[in-house]
Amino acid sequence: MIDLDELDEKILRMIANDARIPFLEVARKCNVSGAAIHQRIQKLQQMGVIKGSQYLFDPKKVGNGTCAFVGILLKDPSDSVRVVSELRNIPEVVECHYTTGNYDLFIKLYAHDNAHLLSIIHDKLQRIGIQRSETMVSFHEPINRQMPISCKDD
Repeated sequence: MIDLDELDEKILRMIANDARIPFLEVARKCNVSGAAIHQRIQKLQQMGVIKGSQYLFDPKKVGNGTCAFVGILLKDPSDSVRVVSELRNIPEVVECHYTTGNYDLFIKLYAHDNAHLLSIIHDKLQRIGIQRSETMVSFHEPINRQMPISCKDD
């Protein structure tokens, strides 16, 4: 774990709420110079605390109305590195996790509709060395947020 001070945590909370907030506004709210904020942000990036920035699209508005989670049991668990490499080549797969429990891998993917989802499962996933999979379709995502940054004194 990286030891963050109160200023680091305040900066992270602010940019997590609005990644487009100007550094000068962050500086004003933190009572420090813009250069100090710029240096802190660079330090947090170099330490790997900030992994990047990106624009987030609403999947439904760009034609991907079906979100699904798929638990994957591999034919050969020692083949997981290759399978994950194959999953990287499936653009609909947006997350992949190694897990404990019933599955070796757990993925999140987006499809245009249920027919497209079926095609992804049968034409792409089944061909990369999985023993079986279990698919759960998400009807709605009522919570989607950044992991909170909390002070040690909270």
